[in-house]
Amino acid sequence: MHLDMILTAREILTMHPERPSATSVGVINGRIVGFDEEIAGLSAAETHDFGDACITPGLIDAHCHTAWWGLGLTSIDLSVTRGLDALYAQISEEVDRLDALGDSDAWVHGTGFNQAHHGGAFPDIDRLDEITGGRPLYLRHTSGHASITNTATLRLVGALDADFENPTGGVVVRDAQGAPTGLLEEAAQGLVQALLLPYSTERLVEALEAATSRYAAQGITSFTEAGVGGGWIGHSPIEVAAYQAASERGRLHARAQLMPAIDALRPLSGHASDFAREGEGAGLDLGIRAGFGDDAVRFGHVKVFLDGSLLGATAAVTEDYCGHEHNTGYLLDEPEVYRERALGAYRAGWPLALHAIGDAAIDLALDLIEEAQDRYGRRDVPCRIEHFGIARPDQVERAGRLRVAVTPQAGFISAFGDQMADRVGRDREDWLYRGRSVIDAGIVLAGSSDLPVADNNLRRGMQAAIDRRTEKDTVLGAAEAITPEEALRTHTEWAARATGQLADKGTLERGKLADFTVFSASPLTAPRVADLDIVATVLGGALSYDSRS
Repeated sequence: MHLDMILTAREILTMHPERPSATSVGVINGRIVGFDEEIAGLSAAETHDFGDACITPGLIDAHCHTAWWGLGLTSIDLSVTRGLDALYAQISEEVDRLDALGDSDAWVHGTGFNQAHHGGAFPDIDRLDEITGGRPLYLRHTSGHASITNTATLRLVGALDADFENPTGGVVVRDAQGAPTGLLEEAAQGLVQALLLPYSTERLVEALEAATSRYAAQGITSFTEAGVGGGWIGHSPIEVAAYQAASERGRLHARAQLMPAIDALRPLSGHASDFAREGEGAGLDLGIRAGFGDDAVRFGHVKVFLDGSLLGATAAVTEDYCGHEHNTGYLLDEPEVYRERALGAYRAGWPLALHAIGDAAIDLALDLIEEAQDRYGRRDVPCRIEHFGIARPDQVERAGRLRVAVTPQAGFISAFGDQMADRVGRDREDWLYRGRSVIDAGIVLAGSSDLPVADNNLRRGMQAAIDRRTEKDTVLGAAEAITPEEALRTHTEWAARATGQLADKGTLERGKLADFTVFSASPLTAPRVADLDIVATVLGGALSYDSRS
């Protein structure tokens, strides 16, 4: 037999108990054909000896926003800006650039704003108006749950009209005199998005290529896009076509699992037995449901936003945020609306992925999952709670009993841990973005970055899951620390399990996809996972990234 590829290294970590390690692996037709003695004496069209490096299953980012990040790569990067004067200078430079191009209608776009980088302050709308004049401005908060605009943008969306009303699930923030400050929360961002959408398929393909080529350099071979096709998170009603086009053209450098936003689903009818004898559900035309697609682009869970963000103090909590008396955030719609829509989607074959950061939202998420499972049965693919940000001990126990998967972002600990702890206070800080207690409760713990909220250097995220250290080098929830092996499993086996794809990825076994990440040393024994380099990434038996070339 002549193989397509043979890889060798000091150690290959399979994450599978029957053969936990090897030193060589063979590939044919994009899948693993065997290890060590199983491929001894065989030749291959391509061989790669990675020496002292360590090969693992390809890393999976179980919750990120690829199109959003890819589109934002051409915007002003506010994540590195410190101080409002520097921010104003960046915006001024962008206005000058657009003026020089002669494009009087072009928007000023920025991404990655975090008030913590500016002493807790937000930009002054009068100053923004002075700089931008009549140009619309749209600056995305790093959380994705708020944006900053100027008067020109507010006028375009009608927020200055006397009869303006806030949209359901969102707020145009105003000062004590009732004047807009320029801050838009949650669904109010959809007012601006409606002026920008839809993006063309070609523009989205460019964004996906830019993003996923960078994913490959981080060792990422698969990702779950947490919301497409609807709501303020979507970019086009035909967004899925962009992923298919990118794949067909060889411009998608990681496997995509797509979560349709629940707004993209519509009522479906059919034989009563197809919808648990209720005759209708909610889904995509022709009854397409989770799992439909191929190895490159496939549908996953349906995405449902229940609440907002912790950094923006819009996540729904049961006790006030510290320093914000009577502010407990808010749900983005009424519980009964969520119940009707989520149960309809589950009934039609869509496992639920419920965005719930605050504990009040987590209560609702658990209620919806429990009712769905009790009424219509438990699916092979677990329902998910996205973020699981402020989880009380009783909620951890209940989530374990319901056998859900959760995706708390360990990378938030190092990036925003100090901010989050200040928001919730000492009594609740140990509940933030849990690890150990989740595993011990029997919950599937899936690793994710939530890019672009935090970066997608998953090694830094794994390190934060292990040591729980914040930017100020304090330890946040020491009892929630997990082991290096568990941290690696969150981005391999457990991420595959949470996304319903363990049959093809997550561990290295004969017949599974030949997706590999090559670390400079073993992430199980290195002093710090965060300090390791990505030597190469292999996607379906082909190098998608090679630092040696």
